Amino acid sequence: LSAHVDSWEGHSGATDNGTGTVTMMEALRILKAVLPNPSRTILVGHWSGEEQGLDGSGALAADHPAVVEGLQFAFNQDNGTGRIVGTGPSILPENGARLAQYLGQMPSALTQYIRLAGPSGVGGGSDHASFLCRGAPAASLGALSWDYSLTSWHTNRDSYDKVMQDDLRHNATLTAMFAYLASEDPARSSRTLMSPMPNGPNGQPITIPNCGAPQRASTTYRR
Repeated sequence: LSAHVDSWEGHSGATDNGTGTVTMMEALRILKAVLPNPSRTILVGHWSGEEQGLDGSGALAADHPAVVEGLQFAFNQDNGTGRIVGTGPSILPENGARLAQYLGQMPSALTQYIRLAGPSGVGGGSDHASFLCRGAPAASLGALSWDYSLTSWHTNRDSYDKVMQDDLRHNATLTAMFAYLASEDPARSSRTLMSPMPNGPNGQPITIPNCGAPQRASTTYRR
């Protein structure tokens, strides 16, 4: 389970990405109550340095290749406060059927508005990319953004009053179910890449991005 805790500008970072962080904390609380002995270890990453280049998640992935190798799924939530309405297998198309199977086992009240996308490029905008670029399964849990991109994202308006409480509860419940089903799935998730890779928006072939080297120290600025 994956979200980042760094904020932006002069406010609390409520939706970027406090809501994602709370979603993962609440999902873990649910899982501890209903699945005290999971078949797979369930880790929660509250990443720092996402805004600076995915440094927190990138450092863990670089330092712990055994975790990346053993990963069944990483479920990452980042974009604001609305209900989760989309996910997909990204560059590992065989996992699309697996995600569909998980969704089919959940109540329709939680899943009726979720669009399961087909295979796509990685994209480097959030922490799931730190795992996808290493060939490990990771799914972005995309939410309704409301006015996130136009009003609060990366501004000093990203404050607590923007949080939608009912949607946050919905997202935590859905995330807990994804983690439950992935943990108890007897089959290992696929690592088979798309072949050939499709073309991106500008006609260029999609490639797996270079994972890069995460920054290990910050620079101190003084007046």
